Formats: sequence, structure tokens, C-alpha cells
Amino acid sequence: MLTTFAQVPPGFTVRSSAVAMTFPAGEAHIKADAAAAETPLYLYLTGADANEYMSAAMWIDHAHQGGHKVSALIPYLPGARQDRGNPFGAQVYANLINAMKADEVVCFDPHSPVMPALVHNLRIVSPEAVIGRAVKKALSGYAGVICPDEGAKSRTAITAEALGLPLFHAAKHRDFATGKLSGFTCDELPSEGRFLVVDDICDGGGTFMGLAAATGLGPDRLDLWVSHGVFSGNAAQLTQAYGTVYTTDSHPGAANPAVGATITPLISHLI
Repeated sequence: MLTTFAQVPPGFTVRSSAVAMTFPAGEAHIKADAAAAETPLYLYLTGADANEYMSAAMWIDHAHQGGHKVSALIPYLPGARQDRGNPFGAQVYANLINAMKADEVVCFDPHSPVMPALVHNLRIVSPEAVIGRAVKKALSGYAGVICPDEGAKSRTAITAEALGLPLFHAAKHRDFATGKLSGFTCDELPSEGRFLVVDDICDGGGTFMGLAAATGLGPDRLDLWVSHGVFSGNAAQLTQAYGTVYTTDSHPGAANPAVGATITPLISHLI
């Protein structure tokens, strides 16, 4: 989803009057009101729809032609999980973002260091402060943070320290012959208190269901934070294992009603 913002006299920030449109032949364009007195500021782009990225590029060009500098707030970097292999999706999407020519690009809790290194003029917003605010009411009941796998070690260590909680580790195990997951293990957990599982992305939720089973705990003692809630496929099953699922509005899938996640809006954390 693409939303653009501008400043109007006497200093209010509003949605830009220059709006995306599509010509009958299929080309993206921006329809601007020549009489509108506004200063383009930033755009907020969620999800991975390439058509919206094209519209965003048009809006940025519109802003630049008016002599303005603008930021592209792109909390969910599309292609960030495609950070290896052929095709090299992270590079392809980074090329698309770079071609937009934003004066600044802002992302939130990227999947790995690979794609951020490919995006020009990038500023990264880390998740621990946002997580702290999201779980503030429940924080006193938590006995620890659970790291779901090797890839989340750095993210969860920083989060646990920021929340003042101990960190426990889980692991995914694969059958080397097939590459398929063969099971999960988890550190022994205290007998009382709730635990917050922290990771960057949730798609169908299978990994988090396997982790929940490995802990031996139920939704009365487990909550889940994912920075980017795609919540596709069987993600509704998460409600069987986690009392509260926390996420942000970085991806349209976050609003999947079958998951019923508690959603934190990100714009105020990014601008």
C-alpha cells in the first residue's frame, strides 16, 4: 500500500494531493493539482506490489521536479529473504528501490545485512524500542525472551537486554539429505511466567508452531512478536499456540483477521 504525505500552510502534514493513477495503456502516473500549495515530505510504502513501487517512483520524480527532497519509508524490504541464490532477488528489488531516487530510504528490522548493503541512502530503524512500547502492558508478566533460531540471535539479544529480560534459545534442525525441517529444540524454561518469542518475519507460521510445541507451553504462557506479519496460508493456526501475536503495519498481511494480531503503526518511528 502506498500513501504519500506533504506539508501545507501553516505547517500541517497531510496526505499529498498528488495521487497515483494509471493510464489506459497501463503506465503509472501522478495526477497533481497545480493549484495545491504543498511541500512533498515522504511516502509510506508497505508490502511488495511492484506497481505501487512504480507509482512511488513517479511521486518522487514529481517532488524532485518541484525542487523538494523526500524520504521513502519502506519498513518491509521486499526481497530481503532472497539474499542468495539465482536469481538474486535482493539485488533485483534493491535496484528497483534505488531507481526510485529517494533522497533517503528508511526500513525497519531488515531480515539480514545483505539487502541493506545494496540500497542507497538507507537508514535502518531497529525494533527493540518499538517492541518495548508494544508489549509495555504485558512486560511485568514476562519471564524471558525466546530466540527462535540462529538467524535471530543478534535481534533477540538486543531486544532481551532492552526489555531487561533473560534470553533463551531455540533451534531448528534439518535433515541434511532433504533440507526439510526435522524438528525443534528449546532451552529449559522457568516453570512460571510468560515468554515472548521474537523474530523478524512470519509467513505461514509453521516455524513458530513447531517452536511452540518444542517449549511444551500453551497460549497462556507464550506470546509472539514479528516485525513483519505476512500471515499467509495457515497463519491462523498461530492463535492455537500464542496468546497475543504482535506485529507492525509494515505489510498488508498484518491485518489478516484470522490471526487477529495487535498491530503497531510504524510511521512515527520512521520519520
